[in-house]
Formats: sequence, structure tokens, C-alpha cells
Amino acid sequence: MPTYEYICLACKHKFEISMTYAEYGQRIIHCPHCNSTKVQRRIGRIRVARSEDSHLESLVDPAALNGLEDDPKALGRMMRTMSKELGEDLGPEFDEVVDRLEKGQNPEEIEKELPDLGGDMGGMGGMGGLDDL
Repeated sequence: MPTYEYICLACKHKFEISMTYAEYGQRIIHCPHCNSTKVQRRIGRIRVARSEDSHLESLVDPAALNGLEDDPKALGRMMRTMSKELGEDLGPEFDEVVDRLEKGQNPEEIEKELPDLGGDMGGMGGMGGLDDL
């Protein structure tokens, strides 16, 4: 059901109303603050509902990954964003790597300083080493 934004011309209160397309233009809108019918529709931000799958797919868009290997800070930001979107705790090792990347440290240097991150389902919550990125 669409949400429409209004402003009351009497009290200047901004509010939102959800109504069906059939109701729009037929329903009398009252300000929830002062009950006035002197309201004006505002053009608000466009909101698009997306499934979790389509949202995650856009995060791993190959075009968005171009050049990340040359920019540790951007790689760190992308990894942090993806971990938040997954909503899972990927462990302190993951956080350590992302913190270092966001500070601009080279992935190869991180791997040398934290050798236990690689391979066999260890380190980074089972994500493998930095070579997998």
C-alpha cells in the first residue's frame, strides 16, 4: 500500500498516510495533529521495496568490485557493508582485517602479520584468506 506525505496548511505539521490507489483522491485527509482538512500533498522520497536476495545481488555486482584490489580502504568499506547486510557476526578476525583495510593497510601485509587467517575454515569465520577476495 503506498504511503503519501502531506503537510497541514493550518499547523504546518508534516505527516504520512497509507492508502490504496483506489482511496487516493476519494478519501478526505485530516491532519492527525490538529484535525484540519487543509492539507497539501508533498512529493517525498521514492522508496522501492526490494527482496533480500535482490539487495544482496546488487552488493556483489561484479562492476562494483572493479579496482578493489588496488584500494584497501574501498575494499574494507565494501566488506564492512556486506557483513552488515548479512546480519551475521563474522568474528573478531574479520573485524580486525576490515579495520586494517579501512586504515589503508595492504592485504598482503595483513596476511603476513596475521598468518592464521588463511585456509581450512579457520580465521575470518570460515571465509578463507585474503587471496579469496
